[in-house]
Amino acid sequence: MTASLTITERAADQIQNQLAKRGSGIGIRVGVRKSGCSGYMYNLEYVDEPKAEDLLYEAHGAKVFVDPEVVSLIEGTEMDYVNEGLQAMFRFNNPNVTAECGCGESFSVG
Repeated sequence: MTASLTITERAADQIQNQLAKRGSGIGIRVGVRKSGCSGYMYNLEYVDEPKAEDLLYEAHGAKVFVDPEVVSLIEGTEMDYVNEGLQAMFRFNNPNVTAECGCGESFSVG
């Protein structure tokens, strides 16, 4: 299988920092759910125990788990962590996105 998710070093550092602050967890899960004005929205949650069906992506010491049902929506995506002004956030550079809503919270794929 080709790598469907790439994790930048900045994103990996942030994942590890958040897990350290939390004091538990082995990684995060990236999900996609129907929501927002464009159709889909990324959903992040801490992982203490992976699900049997989870796909595991590791980079720079961080673990990211993905449900196989959403892999086709994020195929080829780069997960990054950026600082923009007063905001710091995970950014998903997804080549499958055909439109995003004005607020940047949701997206659609073609």
